[in-house]
Amino acid sequence: MRLLKLFLLTCGLSGLAAALGSIVGHAFGETGLWVGGVVGGLAGASAAARLARGRGWIAAPALPATMIGACLGFGAAAYLAVNNLSSPVVPILSTSLSGLGALLGQRLGGGRVAAGVDRAA
Repeated sequence: MRLLKLFLLTCGLSGLAAALGSIVGHAFGETGLWVGGVVGGLAGASAAARLARGRGWIAAPALPATMIGACLGFGAAAYLAVNNLSSPVVPILSTSLSGLGALLGQRLGGGRVAAGVDRAA
C-alpha cells in the first residue's frame, strides 16, 4: 500500500507542479513556459520523494535513489508529452512515468519500505 501511495503522490505532485511551473513561466514567454514546466515537474518529483520519506513510506537509504528515479521518470514524461502535444492522452498518461521512476529508484536504492507503522493510513 505504501508503494501505491508513493506512485500516486509522485504522479500527482510532479504533474501539478509542472502545470503550475508552466503557468508561472509563461510570463517570460514561450521559452519560460517550457522551462517552468520542466523545473516545476522536477521540483514536484523531488518533493514527492521527500514527502514519502517523511510519511514513512520509504526507508531513509532509499530517498536519494527514489528522488533520482522520479526525476528521470519525469524527464522521460516531459519528452513524451512535448513530442505528442497533438493528443491530450499521451501528455496526461506520461506523468505515470515519474511514479514508475520513483518506484524503480526506491527498489534500487533500498529495496524495502520503511519499517514501522504507516502514519498516513
